[in-house]
Amino acid sequence: MISSAVTLSYRDAPAAIAWLEALGFDVLQLRSGEGGSVVHSELRWADTVVMVSSNDARYEVPPLVGASTGVGLYLVTQDVDGMFARAVGAGATVVLPPEGTEWDSRRARVLDPGGREWTFGSYRPGEQWSVSD
Repeated sequence: MISSAVTLSYRDAPAAIAWLEALGFDVLQLRSGEGGSVVHSELRWADTVVMVSSNDARYEVPPLVGASTGVGLYLVTQDVDGMFARAVGAGATVVLPPEGTEWDSRRARVLDPGGREWTFGSYRPGEQWSVSD
């Protein structure tokens, strides 16, 4: 059961959908509009749903400052390296290559072709962790 989802709009929504499919997302719904635009779509990966549509205004994506845009999506996976490789192979920009963290998990970060930040990590938000000595 999905209890929440994220919605994103892109200048090139069909390209964003293709990138998500390369990561392993399945398209559940797709409603196309005029000129190849996407009115609404829903993509699912495990228990994560992302709704993607075409921009209906000139939205700005936050710029990368250091290792973050300050706004991003986090996907929990035990296959951080594989997810990272698929993302980069499909056109993502590397921000942080796969690495171990001080709290004994693994992570990697990319910008998708639309400039949005995605982090892949083995850490499960909401669970307890402690810093290793």
